[in-house]
Amino acid sequence: MDFIEGEILCFDKPLRWTSFNLVAKIRSQLCHRLGVRKLKVGHAGTLDPLATGVMVICTGKATKRIDELQAHVKEYVATLQLGATTPSFDLEKPVDQTYPTEHITETLLREALGRFLGRIEQVPPAFSACKIDGKRAYDLARRGKEVELKPKVLVIDTIELLSFDPEAMQATIRVVCSKGTYIRALARDIGQALGSGAHLIALRRTRVGDIRVEDCMKVEDFPGWLESNSQFIIHNS
Repeated sequence: MDFIEGEILCFDKPLRWTSFNLVAKIRSQLCHRLGVRKLKVGHAGTLDPLATGVMVICTGKATKRIDELQAHVKEYVATLQLGATTPSFDLEKPVDQTYPTEHITETLLREALGRFLGRIEQVPPAFSACKIDGKRAYDLARRGKEVELKPKVLVIDTIELLSFDPEAMQATIRVVCSKGTYIRALARDIGQALGSGAHLIALRRTRVGDIRVEDCMKVEDFPGWLESNSQFIIHNS
């Protein structure tokens, strides 16, 4: 393997790690193993700290393929808490408002999900990596600034209900979607479609293109993998 000429690695991002945390960890371990001071490393698609799952990491010249890899279809499994919202649309922020849920049935939920199939417009969350005048939206939102983002067009290829707990008012869904889809924003919109509210309580990216989470490496296994795989090309320049 030649990490400077470029390799693509696939990891199962741990809960509460940022995408930057994962990239920094892999870069540090690769530099140490290869005996180099610098190595270009980047990821092909951000995952929120409270999400887990497929994270594609590119090294060296393979970072030129990031845009190509980001364009691949994504698959997620998400659990929604119905009847309550948070400013971040997930568990990063506490519940700010609750709503009636007595009218929500599995039939109503399935009907609501069907409205999001196909080409839709979605307003990204204020707590997102979208840029406003060169600044990340989440930086502005966390400082209490007003954030206004324009809707983006995206495609939902599949949205299916995997389970529904009417007592806990929690629903787990599978979503296959295009680049740029925010599942947190989808949770918000599903809550509104139900005449209630909703936010994410769990999110896992299970596939990016043909890369499935079962095929991904655990971060804690990476040092051992590097140690046992001696077929590296070392650049001494």
